[in-house]
Amino acid sequence: MAHGDVDRALRNLLQRGLPREGRGRPTGGLRSLLGRLKQQRQRQLERYNLDSLFDDLKERLQDIVDAERAGIDRRVDEARRQVSEAGEHAEDLQGPMRVLDDRARRSVETLDALPESAAGAIGELRGYDFMDPEARQRFQDLLDSLSQQMVQSLFSSLRDQIAGLTREQMDELGDMVRAINRMLQDRAMGLEPDFHGFMDQFGPYFDPDRPSDLDELIDLLRGQMAVMQSLVDSMTPEMRQELTSLMRSAVDSDLLAELNELASEMALMFPPGELGREYSFMGDDPATLEQAMDVMGQLQEMDDLEKRIREVARGGRIEDIDPGQVEQHLGEDARRELERLQQVARQLEDAGYLRRKGDRLELTPKAVRRLAQKTLGEIFSDLSKGRLGAHDIRERGHGGEHTGETKPYEFGDLFDVDMQRSVFNAILRDGPGVPIRMAPQDMEVHRSEHQTQVATVLLLDQSRSMGLFDSFSAAKRVALALYYLVLSRFSRDRLHIIGFSDYAMEIRGDNLPELTWNSWTPGTNMHHALMMSRKILARENAANKQVLMITDGEPTAHLEGGQAYFSYPPSYRTIEETLKEVKRCTRERITINTFMLEANSSLIDFVDQMTRINGGRAFYTTPSQLGRYVMVDYLNGRRKRIG
Repeated sequence: MAHGDVDRALRNLLQRGLPREGRGRPTGGLRSLLGRLKQQRQRQLERYNLDSLFDDLKERLQDIVDAERAGIDRRVDEARRQVSEAGEHAEDLQGPMRVLDDRARRSVETLDALPESAAGAIGELRGYDFMDPEARQRFQDLLDSLSQQMVQSLFSSLRDQIAGLTREQMDELGDMVRAINRMLQDRAMGLEPDFHGFMDQFGPYFDPDRPSDLDELIDLLRGQMAVMQSLVDSMTPEMRQELTSLMRSAVDSDLLAELNELASEMALMFPPGELGREYSFMGDDPATLEQAMDVMGQLQEMDDLEKRIREVARGGRIEDIDPGQVEQHLGEDARRELERLQQVARQLEDAGYLRRKGDRLELTPKAVRRLAQKTLGEIFSDLSKGRLGAHDIRERGHGGEHTGETKPYEFGDLFDVDMQRSVFNAILRDGPGVPIRMAPQDMEVHRSEHQTQVATVLLLDQSRSMGLFDSFSAAKRVALALYYLVLSRFSRDRLHIIGFSDYAMEIRGDNLPELTWNSWTPGTNMHHALMMSRKILARENAANKQVLMITDGEPTAHLEGGQAYFSYPPSYRTIEETLKEVKRCTRERITINTFMLEANSSLIDFVDQMTRINGGRAFYTTPSQLGRYVMVDYLNGRRKRIG
């Protein structure tokens, strides 16, 4: 009712949520989901500290170095023991012993000179000849793990497939990245990429949710690379350099070159903001690189979910929000609330209140009647029963509503017999017993109100000021309520509705809910509105003809030769032409009652002139009281001015 837009009304409802039903809880709306997402994201940021990102890696490296040192000592001690036990052959072992001592010395010097950074230490150890087999194997396992982690950071959805790959299989992964780069380059040059051939060769890496085309693959890669980019952006410059060096040290050079090429291709396709964002971590819990990637993935998913919710709130389809994603980040209760919101439009359609017209929703006639009925009930709830009645002809007659009274039947009365009263009169006269013998004097008939037929034109001001000062919504609600009142209770009456701003036009009653005010063109053309009203009422064969005008300002436009002329403050010509039309309505016995939502002096002066000419009534009221005034006037038709 406020904006005349069903889709906008539904969006507002989904944003606010649904009220409590019975003893249940209210259902939070999209704003509530956004607030909870913000809190969940903040909890993650306040939990972890990225400063410790490489601490776990440094500890593993230190363990490997310590194992190598211990292995060196064991090798040297074992060799010296063998020399001491060799006896007369000890001289033959002195040469190999010096070689071993020299190698052990150089190895210890290398270990002592390792850089403090994990990346630098790994780079040095890659060319180092381990003396301890166990330390060598542990370092190789660390390299393989790091290589997989680095690749997983860019292909997070392939984590399960990448985990545990051999070096030969990692080479095949390099072939996959190279094939992706080739498809992106082909598309950039206007060629047709061989996506199906790619999936035939590398599809198992993407199971069970294989992308169906290159666009889906690109979107998948964008989300995954955004996770890594967010981690990089959230690091200090020193940590960022450390991670870059670590990738150079841990990942095969050919694979690293292909990954860098892929990153460049993706950067050309997407703005920087779409490939990650910086997060400010403020917590105390340490995080490993793998944990950090998991947290970044969760934060990225929350950002994507927030973006989707905001898109829906601005006009998208609520079905586009994934309940599974909501449950993953906000819990089962949030999922149930979302699913209930998703049912709203569907339930309204199933109940026959809404129907789809293309991509938009519109009200059905059933919905218009329901809105009108509800609006009428809200207005009447403020009125005492004693003030409601039919039109202002207080004569008993035929064809109206029963008054609840009866009278003895007289010749000429409508034979609308009250059987209960008539039988009761016969028993009183003749006494109890059967059969009951009725006489003419026992008959009583129902009294009924006399109703008159009324033809009404409701003039609804749609000028800009009505919308800017929040008057139009109240006026529209009153128009809809009056439309339903006439439709349901006074079927013999005729009601026409005319909206006017720079021009006037007739409005169908069932279009009222979607009616809005004129925000683009100034003007309050009462002259045209009254002219249309007079022509419409001239076609009606009713005992009473009236115009009910709801406005918040004096006339500022009139017609000349079919063209609207606007002037503010109102010109003398506009006032004169409008009052001429008031005189024409008066000559045709049309009563004009005006309901003013403002009480400025210029409006009061104009309405005073109009009421002196026409003899109608003027009501000075507010939007909140407008319905009360219009309904009472329509039902009672009192001939007095209310100031």
